Amino acid sequence: MSTQTQNNYITASTKSNTFVSDSMKNMQPLQQMYLLQAVIEGFVDGIIILTSEMKLLHVNQYARELCNQLVPGVYLEKAVPEEICNVCESLIDSREIFPNDKIFMEFEVEKNSTKVRIRARWLEMNDNSEEYIIVTLEDCNESNHSIAIQDAKKYGLTERETQVWLLRKANLSYKEIAARLYITINTVKKHLKSIYAKQQDMIWLES
Repeated sequence: MSTQTQNNYITASTKSNTFVSDSMKNMQPLQQMYLLQAVIEGFVDGIIILTSEMKLLHVNQYARELCNQLVPGVYLEKAVPEEICNVCESLIDSREIFPNDKIFMEFEVEKNSTKVRIRARWLEMNDNSEEYIIVTLEDCNESNHSIAIQDAKKYGLTERETQVWLLRKANLSYKEIAARLYITINTVKKHLKSIYAKQQDMIWLES
C-alpha cells in the first residue's frame, strides 16, 4: 500500500518491533523506564514513543532537534508535529485493513530546508497488555552525506569526485553541481562517469 504526494510519500510494510526480554520482565517498571530511556538516548536516529491515544511517553534529544527544524519552537509535550501525527494515525487506521498484521508506515517531509524521513511502527512491551507506537526520525540530508563519504572511501574517489558525489547524493542537478563547483556540466558528467565506472569495477571484483 503506498500513496504518492509530490515529493512526500507514505509506504507500509507488515513488520513489527518487539521489545521483550526475560531480564526486562524481572525489572521493576521504574527500572524498565530508565533502561529504555538510556537506550533511546543512544540511538543515532530521533526517537519518539507514543501511546495509541497519541500521548507522548518519551522523546530523545535528537528527535527534539529534528522536530524544531521542521516546526521552529515546537514543544513536543504539548503538540506533536502534524506530519508525525498523520503517520501515526495512518498506522492506527491500518488495523482495519490488516487486522492480523503489525505494519509500519514511512513518510518523508521537507520543510525549512530540512528533509526528514518519519517511520512509525508498533512497539510491544512485556505481556503485550498495551501497545505503543515508536517513531523514528532520520535527517535525509545528513544520511545521504554519510553515505556519500562512505562511498568515496569504498570506491577510492578523488577529492573532486568526492565533491561531485556529495552534491549528487544531495539531489543537486548537473547544472547545480557545476555552478557550485565552478566547473562545466560536461566536467560534472565526466566525473560521474568515472565514479560509476569505479562502482562497477568494485561490484565486479566482489562478485
